[in-house]
Order: sequence, then C-alpha cells, then structure tokens
Amino acid sequence: MSFRLAACAEMLYGELPLIERVKRIHEQGFEVELWDTRGRDIAALAATGARFSSMSGYFGGSLTDPGSADEVLASAEKLIPVALELGIQRMVVHPAELGEGGRAVRPVHRSTGEMWLTGRSTLERLADLGENHGVVFALENLNTILDHPGIPLARAKDTLALVAAVNHPNVRMMLDLYHAQIGEGNLIELVRAALPWVGEIQVADVPGRCEPGTGEINYTGVASALKKAGYEGVVGLEANAAGGSGLEAGDTALAAFRAAFES
Repeated sequence: MSFRLAACAEMLYGELPLIERVKRIHEQGFEVELWDTRGRDIAALAATGARFSSMSGYFGGSLTDPGSADEVLASAEKLIPVALELGIQRMVVHPAELGEGGRAVRPVHRSTGEMWLTGRSTLERLADLGENHGVVFALENLNTILDHPGIPLARAKDTLALVAAVNHPNVRMMLDLYHAQIGEGNLIELVRAALPWVGEIQVADVPGRCEPGTGEINYTGVASALKKAGYEGVVGLEANAAGGSGLEAGDTALAAFRAAFES
C-alpha cells in the first residue's frame, strides 16, 4: 500500500517561476498543490502534464458568517471551471476569510452557535455545488496560535465536527497535521478519528514549517499509522524547504518527504 504524494508549488523552489516549480515537482513524481489560481496562466499549467491535487476553492467571504457566506459560494462557483480545466478534484476552503499573510480579514476570537449553524449550512450548499460539478470541497483546519489568529472554528476537532455534521461525499476534511500539532497535538489519534472524513492530508514539521525530519513530529510513525488505518489517498507537503528557496534545497525537502512516507 502506498500514498499518493503531492507538494505545494507555492512554497518550494521560490527562485523559479511558478510554471518551472510545477514542472520540477512533476518530474520528480509528485502531484502538485496550488493556492490562488486567479491571474495564473491556466493553459500553461495544464500543459506541464502535472497531476494537480488541490487548489484554493474560494476567494471571498466567510463560511461561518451569515453576512458573507454567499460570497464563499459565489467565488467557489467562479473557480470551478479552473479546477475542471486542471483536473483538480479538491477545492480547499477555510472556516473564515484569510487575508495578507494568512491573517483573518475579520478577526473573531470567540465562536458562537450561530457560527456553527452558518458553517454547516454553507458547507451543505458547497456540497450541492460540488456534487453538481464533480468536485470536492475540503475544509482545512488551521492553527490560531501562530499562523492564523482570529479564525473561528479552525481547530481540527471543530472542522471535523462540521464536516461530519454535513455528512456528504462532496465535503471532506483537509487535515493539516502541521496546524494540528501546533494547536492540538496527539496526531495519531486525530488521524484515526478523522480518517472517515478526510479528503487529503497535508504535512510540515514543527517548528519552522519545513520538511519532515526538521522538527519534532515523528512523521514515519504517522505514516505507519495511516497505512495501518488503510489510508490510500493524497499526502501533500505544504512546507518550506529548510535549506531555502533554491533547487538543491527543494530537492532535499522532497527527498525527505518521500523517505518519511514511502519507507
């Protein structure tokens, strides 16, 4: 049993133009994750021959805010043709709108019952949209301690609860273990609990958000637990290379990632 491995082109090989990053990741046998595709040359990305794993699935609004949830749906619908052109199945959404540097556009530091109900309702609407177009919306957990303060319902246990409440195959969880380690820990038990709802898993080490082996997370142990649980989906490296933005550093990061999950 083996996983499908992907790497985020936004975070590796920063010295190269995006198209060249995609090509280099693809040439080494990895699928490719993208973030915001607006303003990108979609035809050129498709022409690389890369298999794209996921992309951002919205660019406005907050799925937990009654006043802006419609923006999430509207922006998602505009992005679906891009996903289909690139062959992308998973479109990533977050519990609230992210701005510059991943900060909350409208910071909220206390979750309410209305947010829970609105979040579930918005995800149900996304599920219908996804079913109509053959895509899956993946709700990503975030840490609010370091990278994303002010994002409500961002913890893995919260995003898992929302996805489970919707209970629809076109809404899954983007389980980010870097964020979960910072905010919650106990990763192997989290993986076991979340696996029925997971659409994709993202990894990076802590601290530093670099490749496996550079921090405290035992990713070999995580990989073993995933195999025992029967997971055969995508594991994506959403991490910086510890050695910097150059070619050698990126290659080293991908090799360390592969070693952790293919051993």
